[in-house]
Amino acid sequence: MNAHVLIIGLGLIGGSLAKSLQRHQEVHIAGYDADPMTQRKAYKMGVIHSAPPTLESAARNADIIVFATPVGATLKLMEQSRFWDLKENVILTDTGSTKLRIMEAAEALEKPFIGGHPMAGSHKSGVEAAKDLLFENAFYILTPSKLANEGDLSKLKLLLSVTKAKIEVLPAEKHDYLTAIVSHFPHLIAASLVHQLEKEEKEDPFVRQLAAGGFRDTTRIASSNPEMWRDITTQNNGMIIRQLDSWMSEMNRLKHLLEENEPDSIQQYFKQAKEVRDELPIAVSGALYSVFDLHIDVPDVPGVISELTGYLAEENISIVNIRILETREDVFGILVISFQTAEDRERAKKCFNRRTSYDSYIS
Repeated sequence: MNAHVLIIGLGLIGGSLAKSLQRHQEVHIAGYDADPMTQRKAYKMGVIHSAPPTLESAARNADIIVFATPVGATLKLMEQSRFWDLKENVILTDTGSTKLRIMEAAEALEKPFIGGHPMAGSHKSGVEAAKDLLFENAFYILTPSKLANEGDLSKLKLLLSVTKAKIEVLPAEKHDYLTAIVSHFPHLIAASLVHQLEKEEKEDPFVRQLAAGGFRDTTRIASSNPEMWRDITTQNNGMIIRQLDSWMSEMNRLKHLLEENEPDSIQQYFKQAKEVRDELPIAVSGALYSVFDLHIDVPDVPGVISELTGYLAEENISIVNIRILETREDVFGILVISFQTAEDRERAKKCFNRRTSYDSYIS
């Protein structure tokens, strides 16, 4: 493929996309960032091939322009793009996690626009954290505008094919509806659980210590960037409110079960939830950024953690996080090691099975 690609916004997503697209031998990656230091850093790191001095000059040469910026910034850039001197057949796309407002703005453009949402992330941010493997096995949703024809869509798919992402085409409204269910709304629930913990902590501070185990894992996503989730929540407000209404109905159903206090009905409620949850795929990346946890039953003896991490280092397996669960009710293992990919977790599991007598579990 022969193309000149401009990526605007050189954070984790933009930087990772730039690195993965370099697998194309004849694709030139230009990068622009509002922060000149970030742009220079990306160039020196080899994340991009060139760092144009101005956004307008960069856009002039581009066959494909990627807005890898927050949705609010992308909307402003889309408006500005109407005054840029662009190629006749240029394709515009973005990487935002909400699509309806983006695609509404795209209708005012005279160029084909194909919305994009790579459903991948990391515990790190910035161009320094960019990885060419970030999108592998992750869903990458595309939402074409009316001016984008099949040729435009095929061209963008071909460009993105080297990311090894699972590319799907959806209407913008359906994208926002689905991500509200499996990504946006769960963040609200996690945040609300943490707020409830904070209230209860005032009555009994010991509850914070008990929350160090499963509760902390359950609410992990509440640690996400507040500004980003403010924007996502306001931009997908209607869809999220629909989910909140449905959730409150479900909570009323559960409350009724508890008031009836009939053991078989309550067991069936949990049984059904377990069956549905256990059938969810575990080997692909979904709408939420995921780390892949491995629980290991280990004895509480000195040196056991360094023993295990030493084995991982010897086999060149990187970890995202490592922690000890002091509160273990209904949780397998006392040691939890998190990995960036399901493949790394599986390699680690095989490593420990081969080299230790400790049981390891994927939950």
